[in-house]
Amino acid sequence: MRRKDRAQPRDFSLALIDRCTHGVMAISTGESVPYCLPLSFVRVEDDLCFHCARAGRKIDLLRQFPQVCVTFVGQDQPVFLPPVEYTTYFQSVIVTGTASEVTDPDEKVRLLRALCQKVTPEHMDSFEPALKDSLAITAVWKVHMEEISGKAKFERQR
Repeated sequence: MRRKDRAQPRDFSLALIDRCTHGVMAISTGESVPYCLPLSFVRVEDDLCFHCARAGRKIDLLRQFPQVCVTFVGQDQPVFLPPVEYTTYFQSVIVTGTASEVTDPDEKVRLLRALCQKVTPEHMDSFEPALKDSLAITAVWKVHMEEISGKAKFERQR
């Protein structure tokens, strides 16, 4: 990180991940252009977990290139500070890690429950019926967080 003065501690980074409803994951394609896509993540200990279809380009790439990078943005506020300063107040986290498919049915349910609890806690009474309809056709993956880098620029107190 070039601007060491903007580096944030691990607890800041984990808290930002926990409050973001999605992140953007970059996957190698084996060519010069990566594949990036937004996903809903939940952090469970040192893993970022997400659900998806059981087949498709993302799955094919993850099986071939499991090393990924996930970015979370917690704040992005462009500002003009008179007389001539343009800047942005921001909070972000970059995570690199290795993706793996969750195949144990009990673990899949546990991680899906954690994801639903994070993004739709007011609808958990519908979790079990939805699970019956979708568990067999839903894949669950986790990214083991190997490196976490938090960065922020906060508004100056005047």
